[in-house]
Amino acid sequence: MRVAVRSTPTEPTHKHKAYDNLPCPVVVMENRWPSGLSTGWHSHPRAQLLYATEGVMVVHTEAGSWVVPPNRALWVATGLRHTVSMSGDVWMRTAYLDVDQVAQLPQASCAIHVSPLLRELLVAASQLSPHEPPEGRDARLLTLLIDEIRAAATRPLHLYLPMPQDLRLRAICEALVAQPSDATSVAQWAASIHVAERSLHRLFSQQTGMTFARWREQARLLHALRKIANGDKLIDIALDCGYASPSAFTAMFRRHFGCTPSSFYQ
Repeated sequence: MRVAVRSTPTEPTHKHKAYDNLPCPVVVMENRWPSGLSTGWHSHPRAQLLYATEGVMVVHTEAGSWVVPPNRALWVATGLRHTVSMSGDVWMRTAYLDVDQVAQLPQASCAIHVSPLLRELLVAASQLSPHEPPEGRDARLLTLLIDEIRAAATRPLHLYLPMPQDLRLRAICEALVAQPSDATSVAQWAASIHVAERSLHRLFSQQTGMTFARWREQARLLHALRKIANGDKLIDIALDCGYASPSAFTAMFRRHFGCTPSSFYQ
């Protein structure tokens, strides 16, 4: 069995750099991304609120991974390295906030619910000039935007999916992310990289802090959340994740999240 490292297509962009160090404490940028592309790993000197009015974002950070549908946004803490992959064509609005100038904002990265008002504020703010000091209506709009971010309820969209540093293990993990239904056994994976099964378990625990079985389940859940957000049928999601029936998949999903797949984003 050959294990191949899967590369993620990326589109280099420097547009965000113009928004990183502006004097205004909050600025909003809009950007369109084609399906399948990625921002690549990067970080910002400001906190961010990532929101897509269209499409689904899959955000990987050094603290975990999130699937973000259009009724959610992701708060990314200042300086946190992250990469955003696009599931479907994505129309993104990104708010950049200087936490040294704006108080009472979230301290840690989290997913938040986007109310109709917050959605319209983000869309309207993205049309403002980031280089002009806001006055009058523009200033009031940005003040209300900050208030709505502070008031927004958080949502449990977070999954921890650490990638090992060992290139052999990383290749296995990337193969499982690419094909979550893969039922290859631990013994077969161990043989593919020429180590004993016991050694693979030990290395996996050392490098990811979880068992191989737990990591694979997390990878399947991350895949499932993206499919659910896209509106895919439950039976297709279950089969894509390697489960023989929707009921088996639902039982695993409920055990992890405490709710059914159909009710997760409600």
